Amino acid sequence: MRFLPQTEESVRSMLAAIGVDGLDDLFRDVPAELRATANVDLAAGLPESETLRRLRELAVRNDGASALSFLGAGAYPHFVPAAVDNLLQRAEFYSAYTPYQPEVSQGTLQAIFEFQSMVAMLLGLDVANASMYDGASAAAEAALMALRVQRKRERLIVARSLHPQYRQVLETYLQGVRDAELVEVGFAADGRIDSAALEQMLDDRAAAVIVGTPNFFGVIEDVAAIARLAARRGALVVTATAEAMALAAVRSPGELGADIAVAEGQSLGVPLSYGGPGVGLFAARDRHVRSLPGRLVGEALDSDGRRGYVLTLATREQHIRRERATSNICTNQGLIALAVTVYLSLMGKEGLRRVGLVNLQRAHRAQALLAKGAVQARFTAPFFNEFSLRVKDVDATLRRARDAGIVAGVPLGEWYPELADCLLVAVTEEHSQAEIERLAEVVA
Repeated sequence: MRFLPQTEESVRSMLAAIGVDGLDDLFRDVPAELRATANVDLAAGLPESETLRRLRELAVRNDGASALSFLGAGAYPHFVPAAVDNLLQRAEFYSAYTPYQPEVSQGTLQAIFEFQSMVAMLLGLDVANASMYDGASAAAEAALMALRVQRKRERLIVARSLHPQYRQVLETYLQGVRDAELVEVGFAADGRIDSAALEQMLDDRAAAVIVGTPNFFGVIEDVAAIARLAARRGALVVTATAEAMALAAVRSPGELGADIAVAEGQSLGVPLSYGGPGVGLFAARDRHVRSLPGRLVGEALDSDGRRGYVLTLATREQHIRRERATSNICTNQGLIALAVTVYLSLMGKEGLRRVGLVNLQRAHRAQALLAKGAVQARFTAPFFNEFSLRVKDVDATLRRARDAGIVAGVPLGEWYPELADCLLVAVTEEHSQAEIERLAEVVA
């Protein structure tokens, strides 16, 4: 809410309009003894310049606030053009929310329609919904959708290389689903899913294979090969992409054979912020549209031939279907989805691809610089802008980097005990060559 300053004269005018003598009369229904203890002793306010200076002083005391960071693991630093925030700050977008009255929400519906169109192109599938809360919940919703599509199958095969927190959310969502079975398939020496193990696990009970690409190690999975294995046994393929910028540089999941594809859209115009917000991208093949969670905005013509936007499909529980609803999602991430839409519109196909290729090139240059001597690349499969390194002593390496003002990466041992000697490093267009060389000096 905007701050609306009031003069003494305007306050008197408003009080007179409602027929009271003073501000205290607005609270006369509150017992006097409670009002007597309600006063807050606040010091006089500081000037704006001093307030900002004080806030900056406090901010730099946060550990790592000014550090050079190479963290990734699901949240990535990318440049956000100033135009994105400038457009989001327009007053009509402040309360971007579910269009309960579509006929008077044409602007909101158009923004969602454009978002859906761009997401469908990014993920290479026929239809995309109006966004989900984040990438992790989108992956869980995709699992539930797969079970709805494959009504007589109850097993979901999940790659162990999928983001560990995505797997935790999957487990939580599936706890209340009767007969649903979640099984994990490991990864091979090159960092990709263990194809031999997957082939053995695929049977007539398998509803879907759920795989991250790039996976948690930064490795790009061979989705086409996974799709071929799954198709032989009638299973669907669900892909989850935590780093959406990868979609600008590699073939789309739909093109490679995925039936459902989800992603975390934070990389596309949303700055890093502690804990979020994120936005879930969700797309599927047209034949499964009736099982899609959330809602779909469509385009139509009225009797005069004028273009308009409508809620074409909205199968949530509040909209009549009740227990037969496809999802319990209460709203799409309207404002964040709009940020993604503005960013993609500004970048265009070629601009987005150029940014993706810069990420790819800088990350590979960084890996070549880092993987020398005692430091080695842990996996050999192709990667996008994130990679895993085997180092001699992870804790000592992180301490040494911290002393140099660098957050060198994410230790993998917390989630993968067998990778306790490994560090996950992310490099994007926000990292200069000089900064990469600083990291290499400390780590290598």
